Amino acid sequence: MFDFENLEVYKKAKAFNAVVVKSVLRIEALDGVTKNQLRRASLSVVLNIAEGTSRFSKPDRKNFCIIARGSVFECVAIFDVLRDSGMLTESEFDNLYSLAEEVSKMLFAMIRNLEN
Repeated sequence: MFDFENLEVYKKAKAFNAVVVKSVLRIEALDGVTKNQLRRASLSVVLNIAEGTSRFSKPDRKNFCIIARGSVFECVAIFDVLRDSGMLTESEFDNLYSLAEEVSKMLFAMIRNLEN
C-alpha cells in the first residue's frame, strides 16, 4: 500500500472527483473546453496529493499540497460560472461547494503543518 492511500484528504479528494465526474461532467450542454478543464482540475487534486507523498522534503510535499488546493479553487470557480449560466442549480452548487471546501480546509491544514 502507498502512503497516500491512507490519507483522509486523499479519500475525500477521490470522492470529490467522483461527484464531479458523475454529476457535472455529464451535463450535455457543457462545452468541451470547460468539461476538459474541470476534469483535469478535479483529477489534479487527487494526483497532486498522491505525488506529494512521494517527496522527501517538507517544502516539496507542501508545494504539491498548494497545487492541489489551487486546483480545488479552480473547480469552485468553474462551478460558480456554471451556476450563473443555469447549468447548475443552487442546490447542486451548494453540494459541490461544500465538498470542495472540506478538501480545501484539509489541504490548508496540511500546508500549515508542513511549514513547521
